[in-house]
Amino acid sequence: SITIRRRIQWFDTDSSTKYHNTAPLRLMEEAEAALLDRLGIVRQVYGWLPRRRVTIDYLWPLRFWDEVEVDLDVAEVGRTSVTYAFRIRRGEEPHAEGSVVAVYIDGDGRPRSWPEEYRRLLQGSGSGER
Repeated sequence: SITIRRRIQWFDTDSSTKYHNTAPLRLMEEAEAALLDRLGIVRQVYGWLPRRRVTIDYLWPLRFWDEVEVDLDVAEVGRTSVTYAFRIRRGEEPHAEGSVVAVYIDGDGRPRSWPEEYRRLLQGSGSGER
């Protein structure tokens, strides 16, 4: 798991001045990249993890320059997939939460099994903060 702190940027908002519906996924992906970097496998797997399923519950709006924390947990590691659970919050107040399933693919776009080293790293990633 990992927690990152970020501010809602102007490009994260829409004409309502609240964060756009795509912002939580971008924030989740930033946390994912930080986690994979901390595990030392970001360059080996990023670009090979297309999304299979994304669910987001929007709980409360955020606005430009709000500071948030993005909590990302590895919820499950399958034979060829990883499931993340994430939460975006200000303090303890949740603003969005959801899950993302990504599939580890080969050069032809077919699912491939996780190397045992990557599986071990993902399953035992521990907690961290950035």
